[in-house]
Amino acid sequence: MRKLREVLRLRFELKLSYQQIGRSCSIAVGTVHKYLKRAEAAGLTWPLPEDWDEARVDALLFPRQTPSIAEQNPARTAPDFAAVHEQLRSNKYVTLQLLWEDYRQAQPDGYRYSRFCELYQRWRSKLDVVLRQDHKAGEKMFVDWAGATIPIHDSRTSEVWKAPLFVAALGASSYTWAEATRDQQMEAWLRAHVHAFEHFHGIPALVVPDNTKTGVTKAHRYDPDLNPTYYNFAQHCGFGIVPARPYKPRDKAKVENAVQVAQRWIVAALRHRKFFSLPELNEAIRELLTKLNHRPFRKKEGTRASVWETIDGPALKPLPVEPFDLSEWSRARVNIDYHVSFDSNLYSVPYNLVHELVEIRSTPTTVEILHKGARVASHLRSRGRGLAVTNEEHRPKSHRAHLEWTPSRMVHWAQTIGPNTARLLERIMDDKPHPEMGYRGCLGIIRLSEQYSAQRVEAASERALLTGACRYKSVESILKNSLDQAPPASPPPASTPPHDNIRGAEYFE
Repeated sequence: MRKLREVLRLRFELKLSYQQIGRSCSIAVGTVHKYLKRAEAAGLTWPLPEDWDEARVDALLFPRQTPSIAEQNPARTAPDFAAVHEQLRSNKYVTLQLLWEDYRQAQPDGYRYSRFCELYQRWRSKLDVVLRQDHKAGEKMFVDWAGATIPIHDSRTSEVWKAPLFVAALGASSYTWAEATRDQQMEAWLRAHVHAFEHFHGIPALVVPDNTKTGVTKAHRYDPDLNPTYYNFAQHCGFGIVPARPYKPRDKAKVENAVQVAQRWIVAALRHRKFFSLPELNEAIRELLTKLNHRPFRKKEGTRASVWETIDGPALKPLPVEPFDLSEWSRARVNIDYHVSFDSNLYSVPYNLVHELVEIRSTPTTVEILHKGARVASHLRSRGRGLAVTNEEHRPKSHRAHLEWTPSRMVHWAQTIGPNTARLLERIMDDKPHPEMGYRGCLGIIRLSEQYSAQRVEAASERALLTGACRYKSVESILKNSLDQAPPASPPPASTPPHDNIRGAEYFE
């Protein structure tokens, strides 16, 4: 900025030379000469009127003659840049080249393409103004997931999975927290918030998240629907939630900048290291995070940590006395197998709730299922995938009876009829690739004792063992034809009788 008032004061009030004025104002002697010559031509002396500021003196001595676009080229008609801008926004296939060609068709003597683009960009730059946010001490914390992830190598399975990075930053001090999580689900989201609050030693008045599903169920510019679990967590901790507007990253510029810094000074710094567990990775992140928060600012004094100690830290609200119950709520409909699907696993409910809509309340250790506000089932939470967690009391009696069938139980049941029946059932199950394949046949033989007497079934079983007809249909046929009451069948000969035309085993040696 020109120092016209100071030059006039030093010259006319203190009677300093051009060289002295130049050294005092840190400007060249030629510049001093130019200022005073222009002041003499304009008839300006010292003291100036009280309402004359630097801008008015500058306007008098250096009048600006900036003609408009139409004045610079009176023969050319200025383009309607508002219409040009609207067409570019409304149709993604429209380009400046196409709009310039339309303009030249209407104005053959109009601007060339390069000048047309220059004037449009100058006009557009005045539209894209940014509101500078003035962050108050302890008012806002901005949170988001970083785009970059960090690989973790499982030493047991040799699997490599990528850990997301959670980043939080306070508004006034930019004091930053970052940690790697297992995933981006609700449990990890809330735990990361808790760790951030513990790192900041307090809770801000507001938290500004992105429109992630763990924070916002349905995004909206004016009335977003907050996730119920996240809302309950905010009520417990005593902060408000103000989600950023959809597709408006400048609403959370603090955390956007913090994410960029974390990706550069944490993720990039760990690119050559290999981690085998999440705690090991987070320990390395905390070391780099301490350096980041104590790194001096470039354009102002202090560090993130020092500004937090003096501004943000004292203004934060204290942490809650009791920890928040990390529970997540969801809904599901009971399948025909009286199980509900949750977190890639199946959990049982009483069988009479088939096709009913139930609520699921999950914590890190348990899964509770409620129907119309009443708890109907509770299970330990499974951390596997595709597993079925079943309470036997939830099954109908017929299903429980079917599952209770075992080979030993079948044989024990058959012994009440007789030892031959028990041996027959053992034979049937041994002949099958899997014992369960013979359950139905064994059960049918046992139930034949209800139609016929136990003595007849025992005799029929003995005859079936002697003849090798160890099947349900064979035993049923024996009983229908009263063969169980006939004399016992003679067992087949133990070996083939000798004959001249039969070659023995020694022939092939």
